This record gives sequence, C-alpha cells and structure tokens, in this order.
Amino acid sequence: MGEKDSDKTAKPSSLRVHKHLFVLNDLENKALERYLRTYRVRNKSKFIRETLMSVILRRFDEDAPTLFD
Repeated sequence: MGEKDSDKTAKPSSLRVHKHLFVLNDLENKALERYLRTYRVRNKSKFIRETLMSVILRRFDEDAPTLFD
C-alpha cells in the first residue's frame, strides 16, 4: 500500500507558529481593556489578530491598482 495519497496533496498548515510581540502604553492598554470589557470580547488574541488582519487587508485593497483611474 505505501504512502497515502493525502500526503502528496496536503493543505498548507494553518497552525499558528509565528509569535509577534508588541507593547502598549498605559492609555492604549486601558482603552483596549475597556473595549474588551464593554463589548464582552472573550478571546483577546483572536480579537487583536482579526482586527490587525482586517486593517492590513483593507489597506491592500485600497492600494491595489485599478483599471480605470
């Protein structure tokens, strides 16, 4: 039988292995904590990741060349 066919066509891993560290000042941290509490965000890491990626993708979309400019 040998190797499985699925090994040859394996999907790229979506496992999060790359860490990024950033630092907030007191006012930024207070604002973030207030937002999380006010809107009952339960997963801070997920919230920051999704917020960051939405800003990045929006900027890419805005900066993309258009056919009729």
